[in-house]
Amino acid sequence: MSLFGSLTAAISGLTSQSRSLGNISDNIANSQTVGYKRVDTNFVSYITSSNQSINLPGAVIGKPAYTNTVQGTIEQSEDPLAMAIGGQGFFSVALAKGSVDGQPVFDERQFFSRAGDFTRDADGYLTNGSGYYLKGWPVDTGGTLDRTKVEPIRVNQQVFNPIPTSQIELSANLPADLAATPSTAQAQLYDSLGRLHTVNLVFSASLTNHWNLQVEVPDDVNNPIRGGVALDFGTGATPAVADGTIGTIGTATGSVTLPATSAVGDPAAITFNADFGEGPQTVTLSLGQFGKAVGVTQYSAEFSVRNQAQNGVPLGAFSSLSMAANGDVAVNYDNGQSRVIARVPLVAFNDPDKLQRLDGQAFMRTPESGEARVTDAASNGVGKLVIGSVERSNVDIASEFSKLIVAQRAYTANTKVVTATDELLQDTINMRR
Repeated sequence: MSLFGSLTAAISGLTSQSRSLGNISDNIANSQTVGYKRVDTNFVSYITSSNQSINLPGAVIGKPAYTNTVQGTIEQSEDPLAMAIGGQGFFSVALAKGSVDGQPVFDERQFFSRAGDFTRDADGYLTNGSGYYLKGWPVDTGGTLDRTKVEPIRVNQQVFNPIPTSQIELSANLPADLAATPSTAQAQLYDSLGRLHTVNLVFSASLTNHWNLQVEVPDDVNNPIRGGVALDFGTGATPAVADGTIGTIGTATGSVTLPATSAVGDPAAITFNADFGEGPQTVTLSLGQFGKAVGVTQYSAEFSVRNQAQNGVPLGAFSSLSMAANGDVAVNYDNGQSRVIARVPLVAFNDPDKLQRLDGQAFMRTPESGEARVTDAASNGVGKLVIGSVERSNVDIASEFSKLIVAQRAYTANTKVVTATDELLQDTINMRR
């Protein structure tokens, strides 16, 4: 029994070391594979009988020891859409099982991956180098994040609609000395179709500390002169305010509307209407604050415009796609605007090493791994997102070659046991001769 037992044990050793060599070979072959997790070998002994008086030869089995939780090196990538996970967690990904009318149809099963080398394909989906589609929480056109579902992210919003101007801000200084020539500041605004128009703001002095402001919109289809107001500064206002600051706004004409209140610190803002053929467009013109040296002032200096700004944008076409550290996927447009279309979550498991490994550095959940917990990056036990980077394989070539030498020697040693046992069995058989 002992001779046959030693032969069986040696053969199991050969099998186990063969599996170890296979794991080492696989690791070395995938040493440059993005997101690959190496497989070590765990040797488990099995006994037939062992007590205080006798121990019979048993066997050994080489089982895979997964390293799904061991971090690989994070390396910077030239792809701005690439992402690496610094810490625990997985990307939620989808696998296409076919196509209908040229669009992919996705497998209903859930897949997970650490391979974050994502790029945008011809259909606008974000896919990694293994062909898996990145999934995320969708964001509707109103900017609301829907956490009730995770779906493949697709970039299909190629146009950013124009936003008409509703606010103009002006900071300027009017000369304290009476000027015979009116001073004109120009502002710009966008209509509802994204067209750009000019607004002339004409300041003319009537008395010391008293100015008239006239709003002119040359492109207005009804009347280029939209109206005006009277501005009182410093001691010319009732009640008086700090010298050089706006105290009161009154005598509105045309489509101009006065501010509701004029206490110190309140916004010194008027509104006017303009019509460019699409109906009245209401615009608020901010001149600063009452009694504060901000916005439009009156000091002893030449007329100058310090700052002029407005909201509203023209039509925008798709420019680029960018990722944020919190997982937001934003579409950037050539009009300077951007829109978040999705957020990339991370998925955590109680025991990630028990996940089922699949082709393309992907995984599937198993009963032993626990449920998939979908959460924001850098929260609830998952790592952070590193944008513009990828996670390399966690294989250490030097370590693998060291294990290769040990496995080779162990395999050779087991063959020696088989040879020796064979000779002993042959001697036993020859005893009767």
